[in-house]
Amino acid sequence: MSETEHPAVSRRRILQTSAIGAASAAGTFATSGSASAAPDEGVVRNALRFNRDGRFTIVQFNDTQDNHTTDRRTIELQEAVLDDVTPDFALINGDVINGDMSSAREVKQAINNVVMPMERRGVSWALTMGNHDEDSAGRTGMTEADILSFIRRYRHNVNKPGADVTGTGNQVLTVRSARGNSDSFALWLLDSGRYAPDEIAGQDFTGYPTWDWLRFDQVDWYWRTSQELEHRRRTPVPGLVFQHIALWEHRFMWFASVDARSDADHERAVATHGIVGERNEDECPGPFNSGMFNAMLHRGDIKGLFVGHDHINTYVGNYYGIELGYGPGTGFGTYGLGGTDDHRLRGARVFTLDENVDGVYTGSKALFASDYGIDLTNERRPSDPQPLPRYVR
Repeated sequence: MSETEHPAVSRRRILQTSAIGAASAAGTFATSGSASAAPDEGVVRNALRFNRDGRFTIVQFNDTQDNHTTDRRTIELQEAVLDDVTPDFALINGDVINGDMSSAREVKQAINNVVMPMERRGVSWALTMGNHDEDSAGRTGMTEADILSFIRRYRHNVNKPGADVTGTGNQVLTVRSARGNSDSFALWLLDSGRYAPDEIAGQDFTGYPTWDWLRFDQVDWYWRTSQELEHRRRTPVPGLVFQHIALWEHRFMWFASVDARSDADHERAVATHGIVGERNEDECPGPFNSGMFNAMLHRGDIKGLFVGHDHINTYVGNYYGIELGYGPGTGFGTYGLGGTDDHRLRGARVFTLDENVDGVYTGSKALFASDYGIDLTNERRPSDPQPLPRYVR
């Protein structure tokens, strides 16, 4: 958690403490899949395609993180961005809900509230799993697997069961070329997990970050599947990676250092890595470096890796040829900056692709609730649960 004092820190610590007990009690460290998953597992084709002009737009929402009475401004923000951008694909990148529900129906209502803005507009959409999405499972019975099964009933959802590796719903969505059926781009959706176990080899994690990390079989699946995509297309398929929890390299990039943490170090980082945006809390990766960045760097196909989890970070930079960045926290129902600025950074990130351009990926920008005149006052604005469509009940 954050090493600096900030109004948001205590709120996040409360969220973490309430959830980590259940996760730690299970003591789960064994993977749910196998490192020998076939390279074509988790590859989703024919769901997305470039427009006739060769362009494609993506919206990343993050941390909508609320219960079945979702703050109405979260939904207003989603709707405003979708109407403004008219994307081809939208993603809620983890922590779709919080742990405040007491029944399976309430979990479904909480999810329904924040996916209906895409569903009503006919926008293809997907979710990744965050650390909080399973927090209420002990009371509601809704595990991540149950959530995945539920959302796949929606007409415009493109999630699949995913590869047989650690986590839920690890998959790569290929975007077909406007000029044929080849894979022109790849959207990698990874489950970065929940919380570290109580201990490994009899050693606890006192003093270490207690979040989760990508496991080796997930990184290995990306590595081999990336090669398979290249083999099929006969050239590397460029792509973006979306996962909830940041890599250690996010922090390294901000300071252009592994160890130093000074303003001067950050100034050097801005010059070196072209960083733009805000960092208002320390990045919260897991205790181990997963090696994902090294794998992406070696493969050379990934243009950027974007996360959420740390709601009040919005920055992006180019770290040795790969963009590392945050989508602003979208949900008004969870912690923000605190004080009168609490909701100032509620927003989304928009990505643009153009297969007429070398590398296809043409960049991203952050959009904020303030851009759309949405109420930023501190009082909660709960909404009534939106009706579940008949086809998902």
